[in-house]
Amino acid sequence: MRTRTIGDVEVSAIGLGEMPLSIEGRPDERRALATIHAALDAGVTLIDTADAYHRDAHETGHGEALVARALAAYAGDTSRVLVATKGGLTRPGDGTWDVDGRPEHLRRACEDSLARLGVEAIGLYQFHRPDPAVPFADSIGALAELLDEGKIRLAGVSNTDPDQIQEAYDLLGGRLVSVQNRFSPAFRSSEPELETCARLGIAFLPYSPLGGIGRAGALGSRFAALGEIAAAHGVSPQRVCLAWMLAKAPVVIPIPGSSRPETIADSAEAAELTLTAEEFASIDAV
Repeated sequence: MRTRTIGDVEVSAIGLGEMPLSIEGRPDERRALATIHAALDAGVTLIDTADAYHRDAHETGHGEALVARALAAYAGDTSRVLVATKGGLTRPGDGTWDVDGRPEHLRRACEDSLARLGVEAIGLYQFHRPDPAVPFADSIGALAELLDEGKIRLAGVSNTDPDQIQEAYDLLGGRLVSVQNRFSPAFRSSEPELETCARLGIAFLPYSPLGGIGRAGALGSRFAALGEIAAAHGVSPQRVCLAWMLAKAPVVIPIPGSSRPETIADSAEAAELTLTAEEFASIDAV
């Protein structure tokens, strides 16, 4: 599989978004582990999770613990796998999401994530979402301290706008390496963030790149260009969509979510699909 970089780490051009394996509607653990193993078999070396990826209030960190079990049980080499996790978002129950960007919360969340992942330092730790009640600089300051202490190797932010990206980059002294924002053919409002990342040389990790849980299957019918180009290449519209994202900029690393081995295997093949300039333009015009 083609590769891209996050900071100084080389990763697969397509990652795995772990969230569908942990929240509402998740598969049983056997299929969840098989899905992660299928990703690894396909050459995926970036797995994205978060402490807030869980279904019930009492199981904070379900996703992180699942990833740790999957890596431990995998028969192949996992030394090149970069696990990205996040802190700053919580799920107190009833499917709701709350933000908590207090430095003391981020530090505690990081320590808990370290324990669940069973590592001495987290490969990539991202601030999950800015908290309106906490100065953004204070939250980013916590990331800087975690970097300085060696508890995290790389730092990123998520759900941020261009000004916040630039601020985080400056506050971290150029050590910001990733931005994880929602981006898909149906959700193009993160184009300015993508452009900011390209300018700064920061990895842009689109989440829900196929439209989100339950929407990926309709890509070909919702967007005629995707369906037509997929038919011409004899591949899935989902694969074409991810190939279009990769062609947007060399900093883009999509992280499609998956709950079945066959879907992540198909997504991983997008890294080998090259679109013509005309095909790219027809999708980009959507």
